Amino acid sequence: MKAPKRATPADSALRQVNEPERLEALQSYQVLDTDPEQVFTDIAQLAAFICGTPMSLVSLIDGERQWFKARVGLDAQEMPREHAFCQYAMRSADVYEVQDATADRRFAGNPLVTGEPNIRFYAGAPLLSPEGQPLGTLCTLDTVPRELTEDQREALRILARQVMAHLDLRRTRLQLDDERQKLDGVLRMANNTGDALYANNRTEIFVKQDQRLVRIATADLQYVEAMGDYVNLHTTRERFTVYGTMKDLETKLPVRDFARVHRKYIVRLDRIVAIEADAALLDGMRDAVLSRGPVRVPIGSSYKAGLLGRLNLV
Repeated sequence: MKAPKRATPADSALRQVNEPERLEALQSYQVLDTDPEQVFTDIAQLAAFICGTPMSLVSLIDGERQWFKARVGLDAQEMPREHAFCQYAMRSADVYEVQDATADRRFAGNPLVTGEPNIRFYAGAPLLSPEGQPLGTLCTLDTVPRELTEDQREALRILARQVMAHLDLRRTRLQLDDERQKLDGVLRMANNTGDALYANNRTEIFVKQDQRLVRIATADLQYVEAMGDYVNLHTTRERFTVYGTMKDLETKLPVRDFARVHRKYIVRLDRIVAIEADAALLDGMRDAVLSRGPVRVPIGSSYKAGLLGRLNLV
C-alpha cells in the first residue's frame, strides 16, 4: 500500500517570531548583498544533487525580500518576500515540504508557480541562529511534483546546520576583525598621545653644527625661521643654522610652549611681549655687553586666530 502524502504544515502550526528581533539577528551576520562564497554554493549544489532537483538556494529573508547567498539553477539574485515559499519554511519546526504547489491554496496563484520558474515542488530546512531566530532556509525546488525520502529530508537538515555553522563562523571572523580594528585604533591613539606627551615634556633638542652635536634648551629658543632648505634657530644668545624643514622642527618642539605664527616662523609663546598689527614682538637677544630691543616676527593671517586663542587675553 502506498504511503499517504505528507501534508504541508498549516499556518497555525508554524512558529511565531518577533520580527524586529529576527531582523536584528539577521543583520548581525552582515551577509546580505555580499559576493558569492564557494562554501555556500557547494552546499546548495550538494542539496540539489541529494534531493534530485534542478534548483536549490541558500535563502535569507529580509524585511521586504528573499535574498540568495547561493543559488543553483536560478538566475535571480533576490525576489519579493511576499512570493517566497521560504517565509513559511523558515518558521517550520522541521523540513517544510510542498509536494505540488498547484494543489496548495497558499501557492497555487503565486507568480513563481503560474510563471517562471514554474515551481511545483519545494522543500526547505530552516536556518536558525544559535538564539533560535529563523533567518531563512536551505531549500530545493523542482518544476514537477515530487516527494522527498526520509533520507533526503535528513540530509537537508544536516546541510542546513552546515550552512548555519559557516554563517556563524563568518560572523565571528567579522567580529574579530572589527575588534582588531578598534584595538589598532586605540593603540594608535595611545601612541599618538604618548608621542604628544613626550613632545610636550621635551626641554632640549640637539642640532648638528660644525661636525658636532650641540644641546639647546628649548627655554632658550626665541623663534625658528625657515630659510629655504635650512632653518635658523634663534636663542637668547646666538643663532644656529641647520639643514631641515619647519615641519621637522615642529615635531621636535614642545607644542605647549611653541606656536606656528607664519609659514616661515615658529615662536616661543612666553617670549612674546606684545602683538602689534600683524607682528609679534619678542624679548630682545641679550649678551654680556648690551641689551637689544624686541624682535619683530610677522604673523600670517591664517595663523593669527590660532595664536590669539592660545594667549591669555583679558
